Amino acid sequence: MNSAMNLAALDPGLLGWPLLAGLLVLATHVPLGRRVLARGIIFLDLAIAQIAVLGVIAAHAFDLAPDGWPTQLAAAAAALAGAALLAGCERRWPAIQEALIGSAFVVAASLGVLLLTGDPHGGEHLSELLSGQILWVTPGQATQIGVLYAALLALWAWRGAGLGTFGFYLVFALAITASVQLVGVYLVFASLILPALAVRSWPPRAGLLAGWALGALAYAAGLAASALFDWPAGPAIVVALAVAALLAGSLLRVAARGRQR
Repeated sequence: MNSAMNLAALDPGLLGWPLLAGLLVLATHVPLGRRVLARGIIFLDLAIAQIAVLGVIAAHAFDLAPDGWPTQLAAAAAALAGAALLAGCERRWPAIQEALIGSAFVVAASLGVLLLTGDPHGGEHLSELLSGQILWVTPGQATQIGVLYAALLALWAWRGAGLGTFGFYLVFALAITASVQLVGVYLVFASLILPALAVRSWPPRAGLLAGWALGALAYAAGLAASALFDWPAGPAIVVALAVAALLAGSLLRVAARGRQR
């Protein structure tokens, strides 16, 4: 690990677009994460993200353009099919939904590994999908994901709880499909769950704003640490989100005890 700091790497031209991409991811993932916690389906995001990755890997295995619409379509189709299946499972077998979600994750992950068998670059491709390539986000990618997220947030604001189980799962799948190719599976899970965990006891509006602020600070800190120490950006941001969530949770508990005295 390189421990020497590189202050010249703190270049807004280099870090600006990755930070914007992170803020866009947080825009949808913080409210979705709070809903996931409320529904008690914590690992849904991992399962849907892994199913979307399976679509990307399948497209890669069939030599489709890695950044073209066939790969995007394959990822979206896989995620939507997985979301529809899991939504149906929740209605039919709600008592074992977490077990079914976990099973879907491990089966999708195993199928992805099998599809990459024999590919000399398979391990590298899988690592990119898990850890993400947020430092290489382009303005075009940020614009596309911004348009999609704006539509999803508008639908969320309009219908909200009225979306029902299938509607929630489909919105979730579309958001995850876009973000997993942008920031990777690990950062998708961390962006959904860690800010939501830190502010889980807050009222809806305050909790949402606090979750966004916490996530934004963690993304900025993680990107800065990645640039300064030449660390992989995705894992650095995941650790920053975890540290920020732990600190915020501790401060909230101290503040709550102070009010009770």
